[in-house]
Amino acid sequence: MLVTELQKKSLNHIWYPCSQMKDYEQFKPLVVKSAQGSYIELADGTKILDAISSWWCKSLGHNHPKLKRAMIDQMEKFEHVILANTTNELIVNLSEHLTNLMAGLSKVFYAGDGSCAVEIAMKMSLHSRYINGDTKRNRFITLKNSYHGETVGALSVSDIGLYKNPYSSILFKPYVIDKIPYVQSIYDPLWDNCSEKWDRLEKSLEKYIDSSTALIVEPIVQGAGGMKIYSKDFLNRLAKWAKKHDIHLIADEIMTGIGRTGKMLACQHADIQPDFICLAKGLTSGWMPFSAVLTTEDIYNKFYDDFSSGKTFLHSHTYSGNALGASLALETLNIIQEEQLHIRDINQVMLKNMHEIGNKTGRLENIRGIGGIVAADLICANDDVRLGYLTYQAAIKAGILLRPLGNTIYWLPPLNITDEEIEALKSKTMQVLLAMPI
Repeated sequence: MLVTELQKKSLNHIWYPCSQMKDYEQFKPLVVKSAQGSYIELADGTKILDAISSWWCKSLGHNHPKLKRAMIDQMEKFEHVILANTTNELIVNLSEHLTNLMAGLSKVFYAGDGSCAVEIAMKMSLHSRYINGDTKRNRFITLKNSYHGETVGALSVSDIGLYKNPYSSILFKPYVIDKIPYVQSIYDPLWDNCSEKWDRLEKSLEKYIDSSTALIVEPIVQGAGGMKIYSKDFLNRLAKWAKKHDIHLIADEIMTGIGRTGKMLACQHADIQPDFICLAKGLTSGWMPFSAVLTTEDIYNKFYDDFSSGKTFLHSHTYSGNALGASLALETLNIIQEEQLHIRDINQVMLKNMHEIGNKTGRLENIRGIGGIVAADLICANDDVRLGYLTYQAAIKAGILLRPLGNTIYWLPPLNITDEEIEALKSKTMQVLLAMPI
């Protein structure tokens, strides 16, 4: 089928995610032929460097041979069996591996995608209060500029109006913490000490203490809100405050987890132990939807009783613990830890490159980064111009998938990207920004 014909047929039927469909009149869908490593190959032979890990999930790039082998091996045994009241060696091995990521989180509940993992953690927190008869604790606390997913509960605790405003009539209202101490890197003084800002903030939190069941955060990096990085000291103080007041801490590590920020879990930067950790995206290196919620023995025990007690957590997912997803997750964890990709120091060179681009083009400000993430804000003289969207289109022509968040551009490539590919990313981004209209 010709490329143009395939594009036309696609637009006849497909409603694309996170897109204004009218944009596709001019910017046609890219017809993908294959993908390998850090590159996506189009039908016309063009190779596109995947600078955003295909929405932050391709931690090991495309078509990794070990992941393919793990999945095929599992397919030869079985592809999916109901997890309720069954077990197998694979899911046991994965569960042991996941619960070893952080001491104290010894239980794992499986689901299908990131939003559902967030919903599960929220429901477990609220349900545990119900079991204890503590019905006054029924509110959630979130951070300004946060994003946790598209389902109703996850969207309720998000703070980006672009995504949630049309649905406000069915969403509940969380408490929102603002005045977050953002940083540009781990060398920012606020990274280690935000005491002055915290002292001013802590008093304002008192009104949330008695009615809150849980505080939910994207640890260290707020993704969809513009790749904003905040102080590890702030996260540490926030976690201690929540612990002191018996407020559960939910760490949404869907984007930040599995090595993305320079540690296996972003929570480890702040040396904290949440009550819940939500994992997805990079957990299977983007091969298929698969998510998990890690929690404590204490939370688990609140639900452990005779069925007649009414304490059973009856949340269900058809594909909970799917064997193919589990095979990919276990192999992903093994590869990242064996190759030490979670502590590979690509941040310094990516930050240096982004600063060089900013200096030579004069088009960037607020350059920031941590681990395998670097971001910067486009300087735009005209608010009516969709500069980020224009940059996206120009980047595709230059050979990179660089899909900005508004007017924020960012690099979030596979963790195993080569030095040569990082250099190509730099030169192509430079080329794009130099050619952009002022």
